Amino acid sequence: MIVTMIVICEVGFWVLLAAGLGARYLLRMPRLGAALLLCEPLLEVLLLVVSAIDLKNGAEPSWRHGLAAIYIGYTVGHGHRTVKWLDGHAAHRFDGAPRPAPPRYGMARARHEGQVWLGSVVAGTVASALLLAAAGYVGDAGDTSKLDASIAGVWRAVGIHGLIALSYAIWPKKAPEGDPKSASALPARHPEDVPDRLVGDPRKDEEQV
Repeated sequence: MIVTMIVICEVGFWVLLAAGLGARYLLRMPRLGAALLLCEPLLEVLLLVVSAIDLKNGAEPSWRHGLAAIYIGYTVGHGHRTVKWLDGHAAHRFDGAPRPAPPRYGMARARHEGQVWLGSVVAGTVASALLLAAAGYVGDAGDTSKLDASIAGVWRAVGIHGLIALSYAIWPKKAPEGDPKSASALPARHPEDVPDRLVGDPRKDEEQV
């Protein structure tokens, strides 16, 4: 039952997402699109209610309840980023907006990976809170070892993700030579501090005058 509800919620997530973006960019009905996208959290609430009812009816806590909590936590931590990313691509495809381009190199990439990791921390926190609440709800009446194991697994995954994100800061990925995206976007105090390919050499400009 719980696994079935997870599948239903996952399918419902993508159906609502497609319907919301379609209403916004194809039907030109932004309010309807926003309303459909705002219905996304209701799926997680439904899954939470079904899990609570299942435990209340005497179901033994299992990996299924752990999976439900992890799914809800992941949606809370990364769902908004997923919707924003797909919305950006839809705006590019149907509305002429620039293509979403997350940073690929240097410390900008490291900061981006750090922000994604913070989403995993939020996901782990939410999932752990739900699992602890489920364990407290069951109390001594049942075996909660599967729920405890799920909490440990969640934080192992968050830790591994954190190490991967940290590696981008310790060993920043360098842009290939000649890549125009590798040029610095920081303002310079003097034109001589700016690469010639961006503004030209001011001394050469003076000679030409």
